[in-house]
Amino acid sequence: MTDTLQKFMFENTAVRGELVEMSDTWQEILSRRSYPRAVRSVLGELLSAAALLSANLKFNGALVMQIHGDGPLHLLVVECDAELKMRATAKLAADAEIPDDATLTDLVNRGGNGRFAITLDPKEKLPGQQPYQGIVPLDGGSVAVVIENYMMRSEQLDTRLWLAADDQVSRGLLLQKLPDQGGVHAPSDAAAHAWEHTVMLASTLRQDELLSTDIATVMRRLFWEETIRVFEPLHPGFHCTCNRERVGNMLKMLGQEEVEAAIAELGHLGIDCDFCGQHYDFDKVDCAQLFAADITADALQTPGPSRH
Repeated sequence: MTDTLQKFMFENTAVRGELVEMSDTWQEILSRRSYPRAVRSVLGELLSAAALLSANLKFNGALVMQIHGDGPLHLLVVECDAELKMRATAKLAADAEIPDDATLTDLVNRGGNGRFAITLDPKEKLPGQQPYQGIVPLDGGSVAVVIENYMMRSEQLDTRLWLAADDQVSRGLLLQKLPDQGGVHAPSDAAAHAWEHTVMLASTLRQDELLSTDIATVMRRLFWEETIRVFEPLHPGFHCTCNRERVGNMLKMLGQEEVEAAIAELGHLGIDCDFCGQHYDFDKVDCAQLFAADITADALQTPGPSRH
């Protein structure tokens, strides 16, 4: 099975949809970390959600989704770029004991302090440009509901999601009501009825059916009576953007004094990428070279004494 994202549009109705299924991408992520079953489920759901939302963005950069809170699961992160290259990770408390049936609320929102964040990070930033980030309270008991609420409140877009993930595959369905012409969100009775009808059809999809059925079959089963325009399929894939230069820049951000103190204590710095597990090792000479480059650059920019 090739990882596939299929976009489609309902003819004569202001509703668009997407279906995604990822096996290879999901297996690449799972092969790098061992997560409890409940964590695998919510991380896989967030993976499909990120792919579905990214495919609708006209944006050259990365979409980053984060869920963090006060339970045994501290953080979920999924990153997806404009070419649907994806990576994901989760961070658990050191002593976390997570039952298989733990809900999203059990995992990250036990005390009501959970947060959901979406970041849009441009690939080629203009001078002084910062990534856009929206952060909201974790409003909902599932990944799908959290994102639906975010999209309505932050983007004023009616969005519905059906998500599922297990040890083998991550799949998802997105329906979105398009705004009226000119961006005014004041749908007619006919448009509202069409939206409600489409959501009703999709709501017959059970989670176990989504897990066990390929997306082409799901589309036929749900919308066989509808007239649908299908677009060229897209193909998500795993890709990690970490490299030695980026890790070095991270060390430079810590500051020379702190890095030198760590080297004096440990002899070297070993850093593993949270997403792919790649190991990077920096010894005393490596760290000295990181900051020597900055010193040299500063010296070149400092004007010497003038002679007349």
